[in-house]
Amino acid sequence: MNTQLLLIQVFNGLVNGAFYALLSLGLAVIFGMLRIVNFMHGALYMLGAFTAFALGQAFGLGFWPALILAPLIVGVLGMVLERTLLSRLYGLEPSYNLLLTFGLTLLTQDLVKQVMLSQFAVSSAPYTTPDILTGVVNLGFVVFPKYRLFVIALTLVICLVVWFVIEKTRVGAIIRASTENPSVTRAFGIDVSKWVTGVFGVGVGLAGLAGVLAAPIYSVEPYMGAELIITTFAVVVIGGLGSILGSVVTGFAVGVLAAVGAAIYPPIANTLVFVLMAIVLLVRPSGLFGLPEGTR
Repeated sequence: MNTQLLLIQVFNGLVNGAFYALLSLGLAVIFGMLRIVNFMHGALYMLGAFTAFALGQAFGLGFWPALILAPLIVGVLGMVLERTLLSRLYGLEPSYNLLLTFGLTLLTQDLVKQVMLSQFAVSSAPYTTPDILTGVVNLGFVVFPKYRLFVIALTLVICLVVWFVIEKTRVGAIIRASTENPSVTRAFGIDVSKWVTGVFGVGVGLAGLAGVLAAPIYSVEPYMGAELIITTFAVVVIGGLGSILGSVVTGFAVGVLAAVGAAIYPPIANTLVFVLMAIVLLVRPSGLFGLPEGTR
């Protein structure tokens, strides 16, 4: 493999890693604050892409409005699901949440499939890249599509903003207090249930945002999140359950590892992340950046 091909694979890995980072960041926020295993995350990623596509078909909205509206719509849907369904399972075994979100995944995928076939007469559809982000950029050492560089840059900004809000602001302190010690938090007059719902909405909104960003690169189709979610769960485990920093760093690292591995020896590309997960669990069960359960 020559140097330029290796660099191209590294940048392609960073693009895939950006999607892993956004998805695992949403999962980390939800699990870290609510202790919910949200298997529906991949379907919500798909729903973000589909919503952007549907807004364009129905109302003529382009990429930029959809980049704002689609994650908001997905986030609101997530809050409705949390209030009406997930909240009824708090206090029960985590497997109940897992089974519920798995069932919702199947339902969402089938509904989107039916809508695409009945309303748009397609089973998958491309999504147009905005004109300002078409073309390539010569970085000196490699030529790379402008849109993919935008995805990497925007993801880094979003991840930094989420980390700063949760770790360094009063809002983040209230969120952490609402989930770590809700009874004391209520004593200060804070409505814990509203904060829990908001956190869940933000987490699934990040999945919707990842879907919108992925739409111009991949075709919009009902099962686009099915394989991605398995790798995303592996990323969360490797980084450390509930660790925001671990999710972001591991997301990008896994994306690069898989892309470079595919170039060197394609048959092993899809298993590298799970080999890494097994090694990490053997050496450090709490993940690279996670804390042991008793210290949370």
